[in-house]
Amino acid sequence: YGVPLYEMIGGKVRDRLRVYDHLGGGSTESVYNQANSDSFAARAQESLDEGFTALKILAVPRTEMLDGAKNIKDAINLMQTVRETVGDDVEIMIDLHGRTTPAMAIQYAHALAPFRPWFFEEPCQPENVDAMVEVARAITIPVATGERLVTRWQFREILEKRACAIIQPDVCHCGGVSEIKKIAAMAETYFISMAPHNPLGPLATMVNIQIGFCTSNFLIQELMRSDVPWRNDVVDDPLQIQNGYVLPPTRPGIGIEINEREAAKHPYKPEDEARYFHPDGSIADW
Repeated sequence: YGVPLYEMIGGKVRDRLRVYDHLGGGSTESVYNQANSDSFAARAQESLDEGFTALKILAVPRTEMLDGAKNIKDAINLMQTVRETVGDDVEIMIDLHGRTTPAMAIQYAHALAPFRPWFFEEPCQPENVDAMVEVARAITIPVATGERLVTRWQFREILEKRACAIIQPDVCHCGGVSEIKKIAAMAETYFISMAPHNPLGPLATMVNIQIGFCTSNFLIQELMRSDVPWRNDVVDDPLQIQNGYVLPPTRPGIGIEINEREAAKHPYKPEDEARYFHPDGSIADW
């Protein structure tokens, strides 16, 4: 009674927890639409200024099942610009968001490997686990996946076939706190780490932070610093990032309270899901 959540579900296993910034900008369009290299570099610098030492970018444009050299060159240019901006001491993760086929994902990985990405997220859709295994065996960048999977039963085949090096369950739809702990324990037996998917608000973020402090194979936690300018206004104790880490919460439960007065200033507004198309008019994975 009266203790942080992590003390109730296993106890603290680390003194601080690493976080990374997903370079978004407040809408589906700004997160998943291809931006130019200078725009990403500017966002990356802002992340460093806010205390992050790791970040994730959507470096790969929308790609057809087989594509030409231009998209690969654009991805190289973007990754090179961001790497030159942040230096070698900052981890850069690449999110493909399932946009690519295994054939194209492998080409992108070989092209971007010299920039030392920390992991390669969703190089293809996870429904075909053997396809993801094909990518994982063909590249040197560790593969991450799992945001679309629900319950430990959908993670089982991913783990058994070693289709990835990092799992990314989302606590809001994988089955909650108890289920994500089971998923993490399963992954640990395969020497697979966990970096939960979390382009979400401050409540989900703090739940993930609590889980991270009591999970031994926890790697790093995704945040989205720049989703909306009022993010920190709707909670009473926003996260403080110090040299890329957060310290363990000390308040009971998940550690924050909603400021309902501030939250009421921002009523729910539905956002149309992104729709993208290839040059021939066919639907593109976004």
